[in-house]
Amino acid sequence: MTVELGISTFGETTPLEVTGKPIRHDERIRDLIDEIVLADQLGIDAYAVGEHHRKDFAVSAPEIILAMAASRTQQIHLSSATTNLPTIDPIRVYEQYATIDVVAPGRVEIMAGRGSFTEAFDLFGYNLADYDALFKEKLDMLIKINQHEILDWPKGKFTPKVDHLGIYPRSRRLLPILLATGGNINSTIRAAEMGLPIVYAILGGKYADFKPLIQLYRAVAEKAGQKRGQMPVAAHSWGWLSDDNEQAIKEYFYPTKLLIDTIGKERPQWKEMTYEQYLESIGTDGAIFVGDADRVADKIIKMMEDLGLKRFYLHLPIASMPHDKIMRAIEIYGKGVVPKVKQYFERKSKLNEFSIKWKEH
Repeated sequence: MTVELGISTFGETTPLEVTGKPIRHDERIRDLIDEIVLADQLGIDAYAVGEHHRKDFAVSAPEIILAMAASRTQQIHLSSATTNLPTIDPIRVYEQYATIDVVAPGRVEIMAGRGSFTEAFDLFGYNLADYDALFKEKLDMLIKINQHEILDWPKGKFTPKVDHLGIYPRSRRLLPILLATGGNINSTIRAAEMGLPIVYAILGGKYADFKPLIQLYRAVAEKAGQKRGQMPVAAHSWGWLSDDNEQAIKEYFYPTKLLIDTIGKERPQWKEMTYEQYLESIGTDGAIFVGDADRVADKIIKMMEDLGLKRFYLHLPIASMPHDKIMRAIEIYGKGVVPKVKQYFERKSKLNEFSIKWKEH
């Protein structure tokens, strides 16, 4: 099995531990472009940039970040993580990503989701009660736009009638559209039935908890007649890397606790993180990947094998860290983690091929 390793980010701007002050949005965006360029130079497969409309995240327009990165990179795949479809126009989504695909042909993807935060509903005048219905209708429209140059679309509940009009520019291929979810059963079934690759945000607890969902996704896809080779499963999880294992564990606690405690003020079901809970989350079966290159690589291998993943994104970092340390973490990931994981699966694939040929012989 050929696997892919990527990085995801939201362009975090939370306070730094060393200063107690947040990074300015303009500074974080400039730094983020440099981080994507470095990932490209290191041969990392993909970089995904998420959309939020909050003070603690600098990226509200991932397509602009990706367009800037497209002009400065050569091979890395560029994706949203996610494009929040309920509060955006599907026509504009296609036009924007088709335009980026001109600059970076064959390297652009759309990771569509409903969004884990809801601030965009008030910001853009949508009703939160329509959360799921908005997503379903706009996802259907985006897929049709992707498939047809000339759009015929009946007036929907949330989308206008489009009577035989062209959507331009056109990508020279079908743009890959992936469905992103935090583990919602309905989203899992929807992606499988629609034939969309799926990306799970595995952010807490034990990663093995997602195995039944992935099994459900594959079972529904098979029943719907989808081709398994066209239905890869990916995941992204929080993580951090340092040259020293203990240093990585120590310095990642502050930003992780900061983020979880902040979200906990908005979501009562989230509790303040203790150091013991943190250590459990970064342990062998936990969903957070922290340590030196070997520790993180071994854990990614185990997770990808256990869940049958095609692609893994390391969310690096989940809350603000100094730019120079992020660059070093990306370098460790690209030079130490990615080669080790890929070499493992390449050897395994060759052994499987040899075993099959030997049995046939």
